[in-house]
Amino acid sequence: MTTTADMPERAESDGDSAELLPVATPARTRAALRALIRPDRVLALTGIGVLVAATAVGLLVQPLLGRIVDIVADGRPAADLTLPVVLLVAVAAVQGLTTTIGLTRVARLGETVLARLRERFVERALNLPADRLERAGAGDLTARVTGDVARVAEAVRSALPEMARSVLAIVLTLGALALLDVRFLLAALLAVPVQLLTARWYVRRALTLYADQRIANGAQQQQLLETIGGAVTVRGHRLEARHTERSAGRSRRAVDLTMRSVNLVLGFYGRLHIAEYIGLAAVLIAGFCLVRDGAVSIGTATAAALYFHSLFGPVNAALVLLDDAQSAAAGLARLVGVTDLAEEPDPAAGKADPDPCPVPHQRTAPDAAPGRKAVTAPATAAVTAHAVGHAYGPGRPVLHEVSLTLEPGEHVALVGTSGAGKSTLARIVAGVQQPTSGTVTGAAAVVLVTQEVHVFTGTLAEDLRLARPDATDADLRAALATVHALDWAEALPDGLGTVVGEGGHRLDPARAQQLALARLVLADPALAVLDEATAEAGSAGARVLERSAEAALAGRTALVVAHRLTQAVAADRVVVLEAGRVVESGPHEELRDADGPYAALWRAWSGSRTAPHP
Repeated sequence: MTTTADMPERAESDGDSAELLPVATPARTRAALRALIRPDRVLALTGIGVLVAATAVGLLVQPLLGRIVDIVADGRPAADLTLPVVLLVAVAAVQGLTTTIGLTRVARLGETVLARLRERFVERALNLPADRLERAGAGDLTARVTGDVARVAEAVRSALPEMARSVLAIVLTLGALALLDVRFLLAALLAVPVQLLTARWYVRRALTLYADQRIANGAQQQQLLETIGGAVTVRGHRLEARHTERSAGRSRRAVDLTMRSVNLVLGFYGRLHIAEYIGLAAVLIAGFCLVRDGAVSIGTATAAALYFHSLFGPVNAALVLLDDAQSAAAGLARLVGVTDLAEEPDPAAGKADPDPCPVPHQRTAPDAAPGRKAVTAPATAAVTAHAVGHAYGPGRPVLHEVSLTLEPGEHVALVGTSGAGKSTLARIVAGVQQPTSGTVTGAAAVVLVTQEVHVFTGTLAEDLRLARPDATDADLRAALATVHALDWAEALPDGLGTVVGEGGHRLDPARAQQLALARLVLADPALAVLDEATAEAGSAGARVLERSAEAALAGRTALVVAHRLTQAVAADRVVVLEAGRVVESGPHEELRDADGPYAALWRAWSGSRTAPHP
C-alpha cells in the first residue's frame, strides 16, 4: 500500500539534522484505526449497545427525583414515596450492572486493539531498512516504542471507556431534556456555542503542540543517546561543552513546549466553567418562568435542572479527554507513520519463481535503471549480486556496480579498509538492506550474524530456541557442541535452564558470539553471512571464535566480512573492496603473491615487508 505519511520530521540543532521517521496524516491515522477495530466490530457494537442501555436506565433518576419533589410539594402521604424510592434503588442496581458489562467489553476491545497495534508496530519496525533507521537515529524509534506506545495505551485503558460513556450520557440527557419540555433543551443549548468554541480553540492548538512535543522529546532522547554512547570520543576531542549545550538546547525546547501545553489546559478549563454558568443559569430561569406560568410542575423543573447539572461531568470529561485524545492521536500518528513506512511496496521484493525447483527469491533495487532486466542466477550459483550499488543519501555512494557470485558451499571472505563498503554489501546479500541499484538473487534461507550480538532475556535454552522453536534439548546441546560451547554452557549454574541476558547470568562477548553461532547452526540456513562476527572477542578469544565460526559454516555457503586475515586464509576465495568497488578476487595465495591491494593488507596485518610464501 502507498503511505500517506507526511514528509519525514527533522530535528535540527546547531546546524546538525537527522531525518526522523515520518508521521501519518490524520486521514491515514483514522483509516489505520478503523482497520485495527474491524476484526472486533461485533465486540465494539455490543459494548456500545450495553452502554447505551446503561445510560438510558440512569436517566430515570432525575424524573424519579422530580416525582418525589412533587409528592412533597403537594403534601401527599409518605406512603406515596415508596414506589419512586424502590424504583430509584432498582435503577441504581440495573445501571451498575449494565455499566460494568459495557465498560468491560469496551475495555476488552481497547486492549485487543492495543495489542494488535503493538504487534504490528514491532513487526514493521523490525523490517525497517537499516539505512533508513540509521538516518533517523535510535532515539526517534526508541521514543515511539516507549513514550508513544505508553500514551496510546493510557488513552485506551482510561480515556476510551470514559469518552464512550460521556458521549452517550450527553446525547441521551439532551434528549431527555427535550422530552420534559423543549424549552429546557433550548436553554441548555446556550452553553453549546461556548463549549464548541472552547473545543475548537483547544484542538487547533493542541494537535500541533503535542506533535511538536513528541518531536522535541525524540530529538532530546536522540541527543542524550549520542552524547552518552559516545562519551569517550566526546571527551577525547574535548567536545564536552558543545554536546552539553546541544543537550541543554533540546531540553529547553522540550520544557518550553511542556509549559505551553500546561497553559493551554488552564485556559481550556477556564472557558468550560463559563459555559457551565451560562447553561445552568439559563435552565434555572427557564424553569422559574415555566413553573410561574403553570406550564410545568416544580418536580419537572427540578428534573430539568438536575439533568443539566448531570451534564457537567460528562461534558467536562469529554472535553477534558480531548487532552488525552489529542496526545494519543499524535502518538498514534507517529506509530502509524512507522508501520506505513515499512508497508510501502518494496520494489526490491521479487516475484516468486514459478519453477518448482528452489531457485531463490530475487531482490531488485527500487531505482534500478529503466529497462534493466532481472538477472537470473546460474543453476550452479547459490548467490549472485549483479551491478549492485548503494548510497545512504544523495552524494554518499557506498557501493558502485558490485557484481559477486557465490557458488554452493563456497566460503568467500570480504576484506578491505574501513569504509570500503564490506558491511553494506554483506547486509544486501543477506537481504536485510536493499540496494539502490542492481539486483541480488540469493538463497531464500539466510542468517546474518554481526559483531553486535544481543543476548535475549530468558533461559539459555529459550535464547537458542529463537532460531528453531521446536528444537529439543538434544538439538540445543548438539548445536552448542558444534561451536565448541557445550562445556561452558553445561557448567552454568542451571545448565540450559540458566537465565541469561538483562538481569541474568552475564555472558562475555566471546560466549555471546558463540551463542549466536549456535543459533545459526539450529536455523540451518543455506547461506550464512558473518559481518565481523569474531571482532568483539579480542585477541584471547579470537582463535576460539574462529574455530566456532568455521564449524558453524561447515557445509553451507558463506560470506564472511573478515576482521582478521586468518579468516581470509581459510576462505575458498577472497574479494577485496576499495571505495565500494571490487578491485581483486581470488584465492589467498594468489592475491598475496600478486603484489596488489590484498598483498598490502596482508603485509600490514602480518607485520612483514614482503608477502610470505607457503
